[in-house]
Formats: sequence, C-alpha cells, structure tokens
Amino acid sequence: MDLIKKLEDLSKRYEVVTEMIADPALVKDQAKYKDVMRENQYLSVLMDLYSEYKKVLAGIEEDTRLITEEEDHDMKELAREELKELEERKPQLEEEIKLKLIPPDPLDEKNIILEIRSAAGGDEASLFVRDLWEMYCHLAERKGWKTETMEAQETEVGGFNKIVTSISGKFVYGTLRWESGVHRVQRVPVTESQGRLQTSTVTVAVLPEAEETEIDIKPGDVRVDVMRAGGPGGQCVNTTDSAVRLTHIPTGIIVIQQDEKSQIKNKAKAWQVLRARLFDLEQSKKDAERSAVRKTMVGNGDRSEKIRTYNYPQDRITDHRINLSVHNLPGFMMGNMDDMLDALNVYAKEEQFKNAAELSSD
Repeated sequence: MDLIKKLEDLSKRYEVVTEMIADPALVKDQAKYKDVMRENQYLSVLMDLYSEYKKVLAGIEEDTRLITEEEDHDMKELAREELKELEERKPQLEEEIKLKLIPPDPLDEKNIILEIRSAAGGDEASLFVRDLWEMYCHLAERKGWKTETMEAQETEVGGFNKIVTSISGKFVYGTLRWESGVHRVQRVPVTESQGRLQTSTVTVAVLPEAEETEIDIKPGDVRVDVMRAGGPGGQCVNTTDSAVRLTHIPTGIIVIQQDEKSQIKNKAKAWQVLRARLFDLEQSKKDAERSAVRKTMVGNGDRSEKIRTYNYPQDRITDHRINLSVHNLPGFMMGNMDDMLDALNVYAKEEQFKNAAELSSD
C-alpha cells in the first residue's frame, strides 16, 4: 500500500466532506449529518498527521542536500543533527498514520449492555462475577460513564449468578468491545478453609445497544408474558404481576426482567436488552460472512473462548489473545485497566491494517 497515495486520496475526500459540512441542507438529514461529522473528525486528525509527515519528508530532503552541498561546517553539523531527529520521527509517524488509516467503527460510539454470568466454580465464580462487575463500574466512574443495573441475580454468599448493566457515555463500546469471552480467576476462595487454590470462570458479553430504527422486530415475532417476580424483593415484588418475559420466536432468545416494581419499567428494559441481543446476533452474522473482517478480530469472538486469567497469588493478569501480562492486580480490579484495553485496541487495528494491505496487494 502506497502511503502517500492513500493520504492524497483521503486529502481529496476531506475537501469533499468540508464542502458537505458547509451546505446548510445537511442538518436537515440528522443521520447523514452525524455520519459526515464523524468522517470529518476522523479525516481532520489524519490530515494533521499528513501535514506533519510532509514536513518531515521535506526536512529530510533539505538536510540531505545541505550535508552534500553546503560548504559551511556549522551548517552541515546542524543539518546532520536535525536529519537524525527527522529520521527517528519518520517511522514513528508512519506507524501513527497506519493505525489511524483504519476508519473508526460506527459501533464504537455506542452504549452497551454488559452481561456477566458465573460459569464453573460455584460460589467462588459468583463472587468473581461481583468482582468483575465492580471493576467495570470503577472504570466507568473514572471515565465519566453512566451505569444502570438492569438485572441482578444475587447469591447467598454475596455474589451474582448473573448481572446485567447498561453503560452509557463516550466511546464505551469502542473501549470495551474486546472484553467478551471467558474470564478465569485463580485464587484461594474466602469460603475455602484449607487454603487451597481454586480455578473458576465467568463469562462476559459486551452488547452494543441498538436504537429502535436499527433493528427491525416484527410485533408478531415476540411473545410477551407478565408474571409475578420471583426471589427476594419484598411484598410488592411477589404480589403483583410486575415481571416481564419476552420471547423472540424466530431466534428463541428469551429476556426476563423483574428488578423493577413497575411492569412498564420492566417491559422497557426487557425490550432494550432484546434489541441489543438481536443487534449483536446480526452483527455476528455479518462478521462471519466477511472472512476478511474476521481475521482482524482479537480472538475469534466466541464467548466460550478463554481470553484472560486473573492470578491472585502471582499478582498477574494475562490476556491470552495478545500474550500480554500486567501486574498490580488490586489496581486493575479498581478499574485501572487502560494499558490492557489500549493494547487490545492497538493490536486489533494493526491486524486490520495488515489485512487491508494484503487485500490491496492481491
């Protein structure tokens, strides 16, 4: 892939987009306006990098000329020093540009539905569900995101068999999209009297939230049942038909919502979760059909895939997809996980760029 040619093509596109923004009629189509503004933001960052890149290339050419042709010794030395700096900056800048050449996924700006469930490990797994949920809540608090618990199935030991949370804010899905999968914990459970190490697992699903206009659900495809809520919750929960169950007949997806005392609120949350699951299912199908896209994913996207291990005795978190280990597990569990999340996103972009380069050379 010719980097200069690619950047020149994008420069021409940037001019077109700039003209589109200047057209007052654009704001009348809000969907198009949003897409154009997103593209403009993406291209403006690239154009800033391209401008710097051209200056670096011009500087290298000029300094090389001065070293060859200039008779003044001091001028030659200054040129040599500057040339060294520019030649160091050039590959760094090229890497920055290559990563930015991958257009942002529109899904990255979406809010998410976060589902965490216990898998193997009984009570210890349910406790780790709570630990992971608190970890993501701490991260959300640090980033200024809003969280709302939609469903929580608490266990007697204080953990969760399942907890569903909506997280809204800036670039939520783009930050957490690679968290889906099996998370494994190795530690001595608080319930273990003999001090034996136990390995437990939980599953995490990160679902991009879908607007009503983005997913077409035919009314006849969904059966709505109302019932009395089960489990703890006081007199009101168990004596009114406040719980709602939605069954999407074509896919067999079932959503049960009973955390709210209001049937209306439970139904609204149930529809929110159902839309997210169907949207996620649709996106997964599209990815499976585009083998080129699948190559760019961090792992295979399968929720049965073990993606990360939290080893408490060794104070180590290891992501198995990118072979990265970091320490300070207590800090990580407090939501200080940016290094890991950034590494996953950089790896994904690098793989996308390699794949795009391979396709363009075919």
